[in-house]
Amino acid sequence: MFRPRALVGLLTAVLLAPLTAACSDAGSGGAGGPAVTVAASDHLGGAPVYVAQERNHWAAEGVRADVRTLPTGRDALNAVLGGQAAYGVVGDLPAVTAALGGRDVRVVAELSTFTDWRLLTRTDRGVTGFDRLRGKRIGVPRGTNVEYALSRMLTAGRLTAADVTLVNLAPNQVPAALARGDVDAGVTFPSFYDATRTALGARHAELRFTGYTARTLLVSGPGAEAGRTTALLRALLRAQQELAADPAGARNAVLAQSKGALQPAYAAAFQPRYAYRASLSPALLRQLHEEGVWAKSAQGLPGSADEAALRKVLDPAPLRAADPAAVTLP
Repeated sequence: MFRPRALVGLLTAVLLAPLTAACSDAGSGGAGGPAVTVAASDHLGGAPVYVAQERNHWAAEGVRADVRTLPTGRDALNAVLGGQAAYGVVGDLPAVTAALGGRDVRVVAELSTFTDWRLLTRTDRGVTGFDRLRGKRIGVPRGTNVEYALSRMLTAGRLTAADVTLVNLAPNQVPAALARGDVDAGVTFPSFYDATRTALGARHAELRFTGYTARTLLVSGPGAEAGRTTALLRALLRAQQELAADPAGARNAVLAQSKGALQPAYAAAFQPRYAYRASLSPALLRQLHEEGVWAKSAQGLPGSADEAALRKVLDPAPLRAADPAAVTLP
């Protein structure tokens, strides 16, 4: 019997295999300096990484980087935790759950923020507001920041996860599941909004939601060296400047690095909705605390969600060395 989750597991295993090979020479050096593997996920959220890769900004900092894209930030984080990558581009929730689980991971920078979320549904399911989700089946990639976005939507409708049935789907499975009627609604990455609209045609409906700011983070594993991390961040700061100075050119660099995963129309519409600014701020710490409280309640995770405990997960030294003004943590 065909099992979508088994397919996702197989896909992740296949994608992680080259990561392991790439990390095996992580200290080998070479003309471009020590090689490091960066496990990424969302192309637009992590746009500075892809611009730096396309234009090889790493070389100017003496770093040889290998960027590999995985299906979700959760998978990118697992690559870091498993030693297949030194760095990961992840959402805020995977970083929180790792911290609560006592895993050895550090948040070295927030790369971008995004607030334009959509609840995707069908015109024949009667979901005209978030309060109309009671009793509905909702497809969502569990363990990602998309799941937290859904939790905020439910709160906006005075509902909880107990009032609905959550169906764990890979991000790219949500459009087809909605088209087949397997779920009544879905929340997925913005890169699949257009695919959902195409799959549903005249039956497509959506509710916009701006009540959650998703933060794309750069995290490092236990083997990451502070000087190398600072060099990596300097390259990303240069890419960030180019995103601001020449959005169209930077967008073309991201599209080239996506290797067909992103469509030009989608990138043109959504890249301007991301705010790119490498930082470590009190606002980030407050949000990690809020998500930690939710994760402990919703998922029964161990560990402390206190701000003081989560502050230890933030490592400001490399970013402070690259750009002192980017760190506003006390």
